[in-house]
Amino acid sequence: MWGLLLAVTAFAPSPSTKANETSAQHVRLRVIKKKKIIVKKRKKLRQPGPLVTARPLVTTHPAKTLTLPEKQEPGCPPLGLESLRVSDSQLEASSSQSFGLGAHRGRLNIQSGLEDGDLYDGAWCAEQQDTEPWLQVDAKGPVRFSGIVTQGRNSVWRYDWVTSFKVQFSNDSQTWWKSRNSTGEDMVFPANSDAETPVLNLLPEPQVARFIRLLPQTWFREGAPCLRAEILACPVSDPNDLFPEANKLGSSDSLDFRHHNYKAMRKLMKQVNEQCPNITRIYSIGKSHQGLKLYVMEMSDHPGEHELGEPEVRYVAGMHGNEALGRELLLLLMQYLCHEFLRGDPRVTRLLTETRIHLLPSMNPDGYETAYHRGSELVGWAEGRWTYQGIDLNHNFADLNTQLWYAEDDGLVPHTVPNHHLPLPAYYTLPNATVAPETWAVIKWMKRIPFVLSANLHGGELVVSYPFDMTRTPWAARELTPTPDDAVFRWLSTVYAGTNRAMQDTDRRPCHSQDFSLHGNVINGADWHTVPGSMNDFSYLHTNCFEVTVELSCDKFPHEKELPQEWENNRDALLTYLEQVRMGITGVVRDKDTELGIADAVIAVEGINHDVTTAWGGDYWRLLTPGDYVVTASAEGYHTAKQHCQVTFEEGPVPCNFLLTKTPKQRLRELLAAGAKLPPDLRRRLERLRGQK
Repeated sequence: MWGLLLAVTAFAPSPSTKANETSAQHVRLRVIKKKKIIVKKRKKLRQPGPLVTARPLVTTHPAKTLTLPEKQEPGCPPLGLESLRVSDSQLEASSSQSFGLGAHRGRLNIQSGLEDGDLYDGAWCAEQQDTEPWLQVDAKGPVRFSGIVTQGRNSVWRYDWVTSFKVQFSNDSQTWWKSRNSTGEDMVFPANSDAETPVLNLLPEPQVARFIRLLPQTWFREGAPCLRAEILACPVSDPNDLFPEANKLGSSDSLDFRHHNYKAMRKLMKQVNEQCPNITRIYSIGKSHQGLKLYVMEMSDHPGEHELGEPEVRYVAGMHGNEALGRELLLLLMQYLCHEFLRGDPRVTRLLTETRIHLLPSMNPDGYETAYHRGSELVGWAEGRWTYQGIDLNHNFADLNTQLWYAEDDGLVPHTVPNHHLPLPAYYTLPNATVAPETWAVIKWMKRIPFVLSANLHGGELVVSYPFDMTRTPWAARELTPTPDDAVFRWLSTVYAGTNRAMQDTDRRPCHSQDFSLHGNVINGADWHTVPGSMNDFSYLHTNCFEVTVELSCDKFPHEKELPQEWENNRDALLTYLEQVRMGITGVVRDKDTELGIADAVIAVEGINHDVTTAWGGDYWRLLTPGDYVVTASAEGYHTAKQHCQVTFEEGPVPCNFLLTKTPKQRLRELLAAGAKLPPDLRRRLERLRGQK
């Protein structure tokens, strides 16, 4: 999610400034404002007792930053602050600097907008004068609290994070008890040394309660008591039925609901292939920088071959390695399609017999392995996003938009410069070009298979975005930039968003800083944020394939406990989107004399400045919304043919075939090459042309 991550490393405070000052009771601040020096006083943070380390042990480096062991076992699953299962009403605080910094914003990995001070800021922050700040979570019933994960404030402009905190528990929000260490003293947990790295603290002893409070004790001296959190809690039995039962996360499908690293992913794909050998095939499209293969599961009634007239579709997941839900959804989808085909489910059977499906669950396996090693609650917002080389794959495809738009401005499209299948720029193919091996693998894959429809699965938001992803105005951060096929892309996006349970939940709150539900949970990519070199734009301009981006969930790396519900949220949407490949027209362009298919014939639709081409067998698919269209087929050496094709609301696709006649010049060239005798009509035509000269 989000092609642009703003870096503030260059402005980070030095380690010496991160230490908390404790000797002075007051600190003097000099604030320069309109060339006047304003001197203010504020109360210094209270000196806490000696820091007592929570389990597991924490080591202190010379820079006085606290570092947790790299791998920890949280024990209990998250309560659901990050995934939004915990509602805003369940969070309270002693005070808040503003509504945008209220308790409801104290969620792990929540993101702010580019400006501070709006309704969507990046943490909970207590007022400066609050001497005993706290953030409280109501679990809505008794749970066994086992740990806390914290972050600082997400902000481009400020540095705010809590460096230590205490924890309290209650059953009625009136009477509280604290977490204590083995000597009976109040436990002081070490928290964060920067704003983004998640820090896990396990309780010395799990506590059964309904309420939990985090009480910041110290924080970065230049900032305020701000934090984002996730609470780890296990359910407990309620024999007296005193509390209403929470909605259980689950699915009726018997599938493997867990996160799979590279080895486990290969094993699962092999199991599906062995269970359904007649409809599956596993192949690799290349390797990552670290040598991990990019495996694809193909599912069709005739795997391994392109059937004339059968469209090819794909799902790609894991472009950003830490956005793990898409990977698991594709592994679940291949299991589901196999199981349901064996059961004889008519919908799945039709899908697999009329469509060739390709599932790439991990485009960036190196990044995923990094994220997987950290774990779903500790991976943070960005770790594992990039490849091992540090490349963001969603910015790594060739920018074909610019060359097309320059050609359009010069009036060269489509007569001199085509409006489709734009070639790779020269700079992109140079030996020193920064193109990831994962990107090249996907580009070559696109060239080998005549894909018609695709979706790129991401995470961190709940929205479907469609091309163009890059703004047409140079340097514009966001700008509505539709393609000539805007109606088709909006339809495809709406189909997925309209069948996704989470996106259709009217009671859900926005994930971060934008409420996409106001516009049906779909948006033009460039009108969200510009992404030069996106796979969506490249797919549209370099191939026949129409592709959208699906942001699947607010939580990029949901806990395994969340996977059954996420599958339920997306199952029907995944199937319905694949079925949209039948929307529009399809046909075969053939030679009238030989009746052989003509490869690379151009299919143009009047009024839409974007063409598609036929595959090597002469078959084509053109996605269109319902309406009457004038369609033209043309090929080198042939006369152009035109016909009216009507797309109805009934299930398609609508047949629209063409027979093309060779031009006299082409016929003459072929006959002379074969040493054949010229037919009378061609001989008379040549004599007439000579007479005109």
